Order: sequence, then C-alpha cells, then structure tokens
Amino acid sequence: MPKSKSKRRSYQPPPKPKPKPSPRWFGVGILVFLFSGVLIIVLNYLALIPGQAAASNLYLWIGLGLIAVGFGAATQWR
Repeated sequence: MPKSKSKRRSYQPPPKPKPKPSPRWFGVGILVFLFSGVLIIVLNYLALIPGQAAASNLYLWIGLGLIAVGFGAATQWR
C-alpha cells in the first residue's frame, strides 16, 4: 500500500560543516601566554625583575593581562 503524502519525510537541509581544528601552534601560544603571565607575576613579587627594588603594580597588571589573553584564546580553541 502506498504511503500518504503526510507520512513522507520532509526536506532536511544538509548538515553544517564542522569547523576546522585549530593549528598546533595555537595551543602552544595559549600556554605561552598563560605561563609567561604567571612567571611575570612571580618574578615581580620575588623582586627578581631587573631594575626593580620592590613589587610594582605595573608588572602585576601586565601578568594578569597576559593570563587574560591566554584564557580568551583558549575559548576559541577547537
């Protein structure tokens, strides 16, 4: 017995293509940003940055900025 028109499948658009995976250097770049931010903050508080006698807020903000860039880039990684 033939199927009625209401029971036939309706049109389905083709599936969306999957996004390309990120290049290998992108993951390395994320880690470089994160670790360099942490390293700058630690060196700042240990007063090991050349020319600095005490901890500076500037280096703290630079380190936090690098960590924020690393987290921002990590959200785009596939």
